[in-house]
Amino acid sequence: MSGVRITAEGFGLKGPRGWAFRGIGVDAEPGSLLAIEGPSGSGRTSLLLALTGRMKATEGTATVGTARLPKQLAAVRHVSALAHVTGVTDLDPALTVGEHLRERALLQRRFAGSVRDLLRPRAERAAETELRIDAALTAAGLDRASLPKGARTAVRDLERLEALRLSVALALVGRPRLLGVDDTDLKLSETERSEIWSQLRSVAEAGTTVVAVCAQAPEGAATVSTRTQEKTEEETDARAETGSA
Repeated sequence: MSGVRITAEGFGLKGPRGWAFRGIGVDAEPGSLLAIEGPSGSGRTSLLLALTGRMKATEGTATVGTARLPKQLAAVRHVSALAHVTGVTDLDPALTVGEHLRERALLQRRFAGSVRDLLRPRAERAAETELRIDAALTAAGLDRASLPKGARTAVRDLERLEALRLSVALALVGRPRLLGVDDTDLKLSETERSEIWSQLRSVAEAGTTVVAVCAQAPEGAATVSTRTQEKTEEETDARAETGSA
């Protein structure tokens, strides 16, 4: 499935505490890797959620494929999936890797599959489910055989990078055209950051548009900086207060 093009102009979201982000411009081709760069608290997660149809922007416009934001949120949600977003895609530490994957595949088949798919023979549906899971794990770079107890490894026993890869794999089970990943480089070593960015690049090269939140964007990635937007906003406020042009 091909990725979606993302564009935005003057895109902003204002909440009870003021602007989460403002004045964002984006032009990312289908199959791009777009990094949302900025410090924690600069509105980068809110921007990710807005571009994937989970939060409604209050200023400007954006397009995701043929859907226009902020009006067509449901259409954007239909083609997008999220990974590693605290409070949204949290993994259950008590469940195993295999249980998470089976649950996601079941939900995908029940709520996103067609009626025709549901009427297919059980063995055929099971085989298709395994193919989906295998493809998602490969794309995310997670090898079940390398885990301490294979697919029976509990999430609580995963290393941080493994848990991130699992979250990405779960998002990819639905074969989205847009993948959003939060906190891509949180508490990872330099080597681990390099590995996950390489994996996300491969997902993008395979056709899925990827938007990833980070503190520092990797070299060569298309970047939107909430740090720059935040600074611009502060400078504008300061000029207004002093009456300078």
